[in-house]
Amino acid sequence: MSLEKQSLTTMQQSHTSIFKKHKKLFLSLFASLLLVSAVVAIVAGVNSNKNNDDNSSHTILKTACSTTRYPEYCVSALTSVPGATANLATQKDVIEASLNLTTLAVEKNYFAVKKLIAKTKNLTKREKCALHDCLETIDETLDELHEAIEDLKEYPLKKTLVQHADDLKTLMSSAITNQETCLDGFSHDSADKVVRDALLAGQIHVEKMCSNALAMITNLTDTDIAMEKMKMAKTTGIRKLKEEMENDEIRWPEWLSAGDRRLLQSSSVTPNVVVAADGSGNFKTVSAAVAAAPSKSTSRYVIRIKAGVYRENVDVPKSKTNIMFLGDGRKNTIITASRNVVDGSTTFNSATVAAVGQGFLARGVTFQNTAGPSKHQAVALRVGADLSAFYDCDMLAYQDTLYVHSNRQFYINCLIAGTVDFIFGNAAAVLQDCDIHARRPNSGQKNMLTAQGRTDPNQNTGIVIQKCRIGATSDLRPVQSSFPTYLGRPWKEYSRTVVMQSAISDVIVPAGWHEWTGTFALNTLYYGEYQNSGAGAGTSRRVTWKGFKVITSATEAGGFTPGNFIAGGSWLRGTTFPFSLGL
Repeated sequence: MSLEKQSLTTMQQSHTSIFKKHKKLFLSLFASLLLVSAVVAIVAGVNSNKNNDDNSSHTILKTACSTTRYPEYCVSALTSVPGATANLATQKDVIEASLNLTTLAVEKNYFAVKKLIAKTKNLTKREKCALHDCLETIDETLDELHEAIEDLKEYPLKKTLVQHADDLKTLMSSAITNQETCLDGFSHDSADKVVRDALLAGQIHVEKMCSNALAMITNLTDTDIAMEKMKMAKTTGIRKLKEEMENDEIRWPEWLSAGDRRLLQSSSVTPNVVVAADGSGNFKTVSAAVAAAPSKSTSRYVIRIKAGVYRENVDVPKSKTNIMFLGDGRKNTIITASRNVVDGSTTFNSATVAAVGQGFLARGVTFQNTAGPSKHQAVALRVGADLSAFYDCDMLAYQDTLYVHSNRQFYINCLIAGTVDFIFGNAAAVLQDCDIHARRPNSGQKNMLTAQGRTDPNQNTGIVIQKCRIGATSDLRPVQSSFPTYLGRPWKEYSRTVVMQSAISDVIVPAGWHEWTGTFALNTLYYGEYQNSGAGAGTSRRVTWKGFKVITSATEAGGFTPGNFIAGGSWLRGTTFPFSLGL
């Protein structure tokens, strides 16, 4: 064997010996390397999946937010909160996450108002009143958001698509309105602006969040309803949903008990309590009867108000549901007071009667504010009660008589009289077969029947005057040429008012409608007239604004009927009041 071969053999034996000696160590190191490689691979996979999930959630978020009025605000509001955008799989998830964040922002605003009340010195009477109005509207907003979240969780299974859509849009429309109402309370004096500015950012933030949620809800529900129609068209050849086919049928609302139905079907309504100023009833004041009523009642609670004049301010809070005021006739049962802005109230708080609890009804009652035309805003009746209705009632005041604040409302065979903006607010309100009369205002003033306050194009709100009689009271008629009277003016940017199938007297000037200020809202409002009659109904000399139109389509006009505009087919029969669902 050569020296080279011998050296090689020796080296091989040496390596073999070393491998045998450290075999366990080598195997252990190899296993460790495999384990490390596996862990790295798993971590890389998890990170990859997480990144994919994050990318997917962000895509869903951006897609959902792209349907809103403030898409960048929508995305940034959600991504700025850690964990808020985790696990977003659908548009519905984005809406729910947005509503949850909005709720937190509303709670923050509530405590900001409480802090202002506690720490701000030298507040005026109206500023204190306005801050308390804010607490009330913020509290209502919290309830609306919580209800919307619960309703959304059950979408689209608990109700029909149309019911879900209408309920969700109503809740979010009202939430937006509440933010505006809070700020509007600080618009009477220049000194109010200091307090208003302290609240402005928080209120605007919530309003934008609510607007974005409403836009996403509108997109979601409109798309689903359209798909359902297409599906039905393929299977039956009919493009109508169940609600549309049953629109001429009258159905009982789901929340009405069988016992309540029997009560309301009877020719007379048996009262739970009686109010009589002379002491012959259970209570002497209406307020006392309301205070004694059960909270969150699911059955109708009837308060009979005997003939008399009740000089009081009455509040039916949100906790008092399904209350009914049953009067002895509008000429006999009168609730009257005189709160007003000039004497230090806010418009919101000036109401003689404020009805907020869901399902409020009134029959045969006069609601009156006697402050007079020189006291400016002085409300006779403010209504924020969802599914509320008024039959054979009078609403009498001057400026701002009837405040249709929010939610779904119906008025039948009522008299509403006033001067400036005397039907105003941002509810979805239909006035049917009513007398709407302008009164004599102060010298130099103009009469405005309506001042509708829609601020967002997705809100399902507006004032509809259908089959009514528009005229003048006896004090205005002889001098009406000195006081121009208009159908309305745009209080807010997307103001919406429709007058249809009504008799309009010559009290209404040929132009029909009036500006709020300059060109504000003239392109974004929706003012429509359909099949009206009378000396003041001619449209040839009406305003030429982009937002005004003479409606010629029965289909378009049909969208503003009680059956469609306030979902009347599902609840109006439960009121026992007369009504017409269609044109």
